[in-house]
Amino acid sequence: MNHFFASPTNEWNDHAMRLTPAGLLTVAAVIALLVIIALLRRYRQSQSKKLTTRQLVFSSAAMALAMVASMIKLFELPMGGSVTLLSMLFIVLIGYWFGPCAGLMTATAYGLLQFVLEPVFYTVPQMLTDYPLAFGALGLSGFFRKQKHGLIKGYAAGVLGRCFFSFLSGVIFFASYAPETMAAPIYSLLYNGSYLGAEAAITLSLLALPPVSRALAQVKQMALEES
Repeated sequence: MNHFFASPTNEWNDHAMRLTPAGLLTVAAVIALLVIIALLRRYRQSQSKKLTTRQLVFSSAAMALAMVASMIKLFELPMGGSVTLLSMLFIVLIGYWFGPCAGLMTATAYGLLQFVLEPVFYTVPQMLTDYPLAFGALGLSGFFRKQKHGLIKGYAAGVLGRCFFSFLSGVIFFASYAPETMAAPIYSLLYNGSYLGAEAAITLSLLALPPVSRALAQVKQMALEES
């Protein structure tokens, strides 16, 4: 990889790379493109500029809340990984509000934003798997937006999707970190499943509470309101 996009760094080890300023601008352009595509798709479906503006406001607010929540670590697990303050829920809500296209696009953009916070990686395939693909899977919630208990189902699907790509990354790119007494797939499943599963359990418990469920239903109604 040339130095226009990334350059070697010793932050992790001698094989890691860090984005250059040009690389950061490239990622920023991709993020903007994803958001624009999501907005245009929603506009064509609704034919309502007010709804598109409302989508931008609600999606931006959800992404901002997710970024802040991702920095608030409730606790860290022994094998690694941190349980955050419901950060995945805010991204899942975008798909729940606006459907799979907007959900997948904005969740992918959020994954790239997470990457920009610490733009260190080993290879492009590893970066794509750990960030836009893993976080982008949270947008799967959009496929359940019209179903009964759609938010709970969508959240579970999104977390499982993220866990799948994180598990895949662990097996393919980080197998060397597994203890000698443990197979790489088992280590990756335990590592990623522990912190993602713990956060999912906390979030789903909250979503099951009637007051929380009613409040989020009202927020969805506000997000989709055209006037």
